[in-house]
Amino acid sequence: MNRIFRESSASQLFNDLNDTFWLVPALMVVGDVVMALGMLQLDRSELVPRWLLEDWLYDGSGTGARTLLGTVASSTIGVAGTVFSIAIAVLSLAAGQMGPRLLRNFTRDRGNQFTLGAFLATFSYALIVLRSVRTQDEGAFVPHLALSVSILMAFVCVAMLVHFVGHMAGRINVDTVIELVSDEVQSAMRRLTAEEPRPDPPPYLFWADATAVIDPRRGYLQHLDDNGLADWAAKHKTAIRLLVRPGDFVFPGVAIAVMMPPVADADDAIRTATVLGAQRVSSADLEFAVRQLVDVAVRALSPGINDPHTAMSVVDRLGAALCEIVPRHLPTGVLLRDERVVLAMPSVNCQGLLDAMFHMIRQNASGGAAVLIRMLDVLTAAARVERDYHRMRHLGRHADLIAGDADHNISTPSDLADIRARHTAFLTMREHGPLGQFRAVQIV
Repeated sequence: MNRIFRESSASQLFNDLNDTFWLVPALMVVGDVVMALGMLQLDRSELVPRWLLEDWLYDGSGTGARTLLGTVASSTIGVAGTVFSIAIAVLSLAAGQMGPRLLRNFTRDRGNQFTLGAFLATFSYALIVLRSVRTQDEGAFVPHLALSVSILMAFVCVAMLVHFVGHMAGRINVDTVIELVSDEVQSAMRRLTAEEPRPDPPPYLFWADATAVIDPRRGYLQHLDDNGLADWAAKHKTAIRLLVRPGDFVFPGVAIAVMMPPVADADDAIRTATVLGAQRVSSADLEFAVRQLVDVAVRALSPGINDPHTAMSVVDRLGAALCEIVPRHLPTGVLLRDERVVLAMPSVNCQGLLDAMFHMIRQNASGGAAVLIRMLDVLTAAARVERDYHRMRHLGRHADLIAGDADHNISTPSDLADIRARHTAFLTMREHGPLGQFRAVQIV
């Protein structure tokens, strides 16, 4: 069993390390410490050419070298602490308007990681070189090459500071945040959907005689090694139906799966194939990636912020995602081995995806005609390229919900007429295609 799941565990560990904020700065610090030791060894070997020492490298005394290195070390660590403290304060204020997603983007941003790493690495490098400097009374050793490199690194830190200020100013811009989250939604859709149809799940009666598997753990299902679990089930000639999917909360003592026929150590196999955590992640949870984008729109529609333009920008990105997913197939949660179902699990369907995209925005914008009109325009654009009957039916359901909310909450006759016209255009598009939509607009 360990062999089956070993590759998935390594992949999950790599993904977790890739998302941490400290890994890149730590590697840069270690690299600069090693470089400092190498530079000191090169200085002691007297292999540095004399012309380079006289014309280009630092040629001061040991006292001056200590002063210079102390200045570099104290200034870099001081600037790093001050700048990042101010940045966190600014991000906290901005996150109140755009959601905690902004803070997560800050920690995952490679530019921020390299900036912090540059300051900390320069500080560590200066300390390592400083401890080797000796004055005339102590034996007279001044590492000219290593000290000159520290000066160069200090100038690099200045450039990184300028980059960081400009980078952060752009990162807290709401349009930038929306675009970043939208890119993640599109990436999740490409990763979690397929170009070819997936096998249909077996009927519920298939599991009528199944045995429940109880899980004592608690937390959000963050990662699932579905292929490893399917291989294990095929090896033991059983079929497993998971009752949760990535993003669902697992309650302690509640069945996490059913299987038929029962096999010993099935609970150990499921625990090995699943990773639980305190928060949801979007790597295998398509609806969560969408909800992160929706959260920006919902906050923008709150009475304290009242920014419908931001909400409309989010709706536009959701419409683009719907159009891109048209030729692709959503997962069914079924894995086969030798043409036999060995693993089934809940999966995202079109209805759930559209509900995650539009329910909360519609509910919070029920009194705002501008956002409702944009939502109908986006649904019409998606209907223009969609040809699947079931998906088109779900698009129509949301268009009807928007029109119904407008009838109950929009009191201005002209605004209500605009919304009804957009709804009529959607219905005509669904029935007759783009040319029918244009004819409907002319009639209105």
